[in-house]
Amino acid sequence: MNDKAENKVDELKGKAKEAVGNATDNEQWQAEGKAEQGKANVKQAGEKLKDAVKGVTDKN
Repeated sequence: MNDKAENKVDELKGKAKEAVGNATDNEQWQAEGKAEQGKANVKQAGEKLKDAVKGVTDKN
């Protein structure tokens, strides 16, 4: 699986964990879910930056 897909899967897992935490009033799972989403979002931003740099270097 490519990095972008893995990052999206991680984001969705984080959302699911947060939702379960919300449903069960489990603050640890809520926090872990938010942290996983944040980590995935940072990775996705890195992938977008890498793609942007690649697009600029491909044009030159």
